[in-house]
Amino acid sequence: MRWGLVPSWFKEDDPSKLQFNTSNCRSDTIMEKRSFKVPLGKGRRCVVLADGFYEWQRCQNTSHRQPYFIYFPQIKTEKSSSIGAASSPEDWEKVWDNWRLLTMAGIFDCWEPPQGGDCLYSYTIITVDSCKGLNDIHHRQVILLIPGMPAILDGEEAVSKWLDFGEVSTQEALTLIQTSENITFHPVSTVVNNSRNNTPECLAPVGLEVKKEFKASGSSQMMLQWLATKSPKKEDPKTPQKAEPDVPQWSSQFLRKSPFPTKRGGAGCLERWLKQEKEEEPVAKRPHNQ
Repeated sequence: MRWGLVPSWFKEDDPSKLQFNTSNCRSDTIMEKRSFKVPLGKGRRCVVLADGFYEWQRCQNTSHRQPYFIYFPQIKTEKSSSIGAASSPEDWEKVWDNWRLLTMAGIFDCWEPPQGGDCLYSYTIITVDSCKGLNDIHHRQVILLIPGMPAILDGEEAVSKWLDFGEVSTQEALTLIQTSENITFHPVSTVVNNSRNNTPECLAPVGLEVKKEFKASGSSQMMLQWLATKSPKKEDPKTPQKAEPDVPQWSSQFLRKSPFPTKRGGAGCLERWLKQEKEEEPVAKRPHNQ
């Protein structure tokens, strides 16, 4: 059976041409979308079994994504009670002896190729709002990447009613679709980010590093207090600063002052320049009538 529901009314010859994602089905819109409403009305309800599922969290201001493994609380056995977060993946594998599988509500359908051939059975998992337990993991300043979680059927009675489409109507069955608080979780290695990895390390708990806030020691606090009270006072930026005597006064020491009074206007400047050139002209070049 394929994960990702292919509706029975789909007319293309290739199910991969389906242009929308049907891996999950939101419980609040299940009766609004034809892809899910039609098979649900036919009583095509199913239960999807899994060891658990993963959720990823994105740390604030970083691109790091921390995966969590989410599953049913397990009954402790002699083997599992000795397994801790610091144990190796090989030791963690021992807890699978009496592992309780997650029972998630789903819908299935049967698609027949238009050109004939084998029927394709496919399914979708119903999702609901996240439970309070998953929201509590925000204490590490992280953001949950997906807002929902699978609709979990907790207990044999809920599973039996969901599957009994002959005696339990659609409306009654939908009352079983609720957020479950009966789950637990732990952080796991980022090796799960690669779907090709299928080792016990994908499930073994890992420790998360917690950044410690800096706290100044007694001597450090005294130094900080001294710096705050004994440091030199800053000069008032509004107080004009006097020029040092060694600093050359460019206007008086290096620039030649004109003996003529300053006048505004381009004509006055030209007249003064011509007069000055005439006075400084060598005597030999002056006319003899002078």
